[in-house]
Amino acid sequence: MAKKTVAELLVDTLAAAGVKRVYGIVGDSLNGITDAIHRHGTVQLAHVRHEETAAFAAGAEAHLTGALTVCAGSSGPGNLHLINGLYDCHRNRVPVLAIAAHIPSREVGSNYFQETHPERLFAECSHYCEIISHPEQMPRVLEIAMQTAASRQGVAVVVLSGDIALHEATTMQPRLKLNPTRPTIRPSDEDISRLAAVLNDAKKVTILAGAGCAGAHDELIQAAERLKAPIVHALRGKEFIEYDNPFDVGMTGLLGFSSGYYAMMNGDALLMLGTDFPYQQFYPEKATIAQIDIRPEQIGRRSRVDIGLAGDVKETLKVLLNHLEAKTERSHLDLCVDHYHKARKGLDDLATGVPGRRPIHPQYLVRRLDSLAAEDAVFSCDVGTPTIWAARYLTMNGKRRLLGSFNHGSMANALPQAIGAQAAFPDRQVISLSGDGGIAMLLGDLLSLRQLNLPVKVVVFNNSSLAFVELEMKAAGLLDYGTDLHNPDFAKIAEAAGALGLRVETPEQVDPALKKALEHDGPALVEVVVNRQELSMPPTIDLEQMTGFGLYLIRAVLNGRGDEVVDLARTNLFR
Repeated sequence: MAKKTVAELLVDTLAAAGVKRVYGIVGDSLNGITDAIHRHGTVQLAHVRHEETAAFAAGAEAHLTGALTVCAGSSGPGNLHLINGLYDCHRNRVPVLAIAAHIPSREVGSNYFQETHPERLFAECSHYCEIISHPEQMPRVLEIAMQTAASRQGVAVVVLSGDIALHEATTMQPRLKLNPTRPTIRPSDEDISRLAAVLNDAKKVTILAGAGCAGAHDELIQAAERLKAPIVHALRGKEFIEYDNPFDVGMTGLLGFSSGYYAMMNGDALLMLGTDFPYQQFYPEKATIAQIDIRPEQIGRRSRVDIGLAGDVKETLKVLLNHLEAKTERSHLDLCVDHYHKARKGLDDLATGVPGRRPIHPQYLVRRLDSLAAEDAVFSCDVGTPTIWAARYLTMNGKRRLLGSFNHGSMANALPQAIGAQAAFPDRQVISLSGDGGIAMLLGDLLSLRQLNLPVKVVVFNNSSLAFVELEMKAAGLLDYGTDLHNPDFAKIAEAAGALGLRVETPEQVDPALKKALEHDGPALVEVVVNRQELSMPPTIDLEQMTGFGLYLIRAVLNGRGDEVVDLARTNLFR
């Protein structure tokens, strides 16, 4: 049997685990692994332009497929560039293995060129991070890392010096084919009976459902029918909960609907299912609160919880349904659904486009994109206002998927996540909803679309500002400062990068441009000049926000910026 290097055995092990590609950038400390990938044939190198992109892309593929996905960075700065994307992967609980190349092993501890301490750098954004210091150690450490990432649903990091990677391996064949186990977890019968008694006794039950309801759609609908309960969904639960759901009353939270907030606040019992919704001010103060979560450490973390049960949502609901009495009183449900229909109409009325009128309302843009996109499209959205419009105007149907940096809240996530989604599903339509600030931050990876032959469609919201930060400043009573963006012509940049580039400035141009981009056989970018002064109102406004916004209006006038106030009123009051 031919001898193998440590790097070759590593790549063989990845292939045996079903890994299709490694996202990253080459570097001398990665040469052994890069060469092993090159000669392997099955595993590919997805060469991007920034390691942060590599981590985001790996996270997107892992999120959509549920399979272990891999990214890599060279020593020192390459490791550091991975970190932000890995934080997002880890907080999204997706199985990602990061290969962090390291300086020559004999130089560790000497303040060598590019030396860092990877075991410290990755400690907070991984379940497992270990340095391989001997060839014999590699198979076992790699297998533990892979198993940890897959089983615990998060990031694992293997640190490997370039010289160790080139040593002769002590084993010639992978020892382990990845076998992650997902045990069935549900509460005790006693706890389920106790919860059922509370829900059966309650007059007005509301359900708050999150990403933990993935795969439990049927059971969730049955529970809502039995309880006559409106279902409020958290943002990460949108793709799993919103479709085929007559009990859905929208989201709550800063991006949500007034109807979601109303349903939460007007029930006498709140049943939280698979959600770690973080905003305490949106929880009811007087209702009895029950929480079911597969991670016990999350129970009661955000609000007072009267009954907390550790268990998988689907398996727990299967048993709970046998204990729930079918309610006949549905006034709470009907009121909440009626409120939702009114709130939905109010939002839809804002999604208007008058031919020739500039600038374009972003709501109109996303509503039209929603209508034109494929039934199984994958959307990614940048943090900030693109996430708001995606949450409010994209329609999920059980086939579509929605990606974002919903827990970590990083800028520049949408394009890299679209790269990972398209690499994993080359035949599906993948659309990045990119802010002008977000896309500019990792703009170099527009080049990756053509280089990797990925037909990603990028829609850029060009409002020449960091719009969400600007809105937060206004709500705090501050004059916006440092939010201006002097943007280039993104469409021309896309053309220079080998993609189709289109620029849209008036509403009647929206549909033709989107259709052309979506039908284009290759990467395409549609730059849309949208309104800077668009207000994305939360479902409830507190006194502090009202006072702050009033102060902003006064300060704007006193500082000679009265034209902004007029524009704000014209945009949001006189559509």
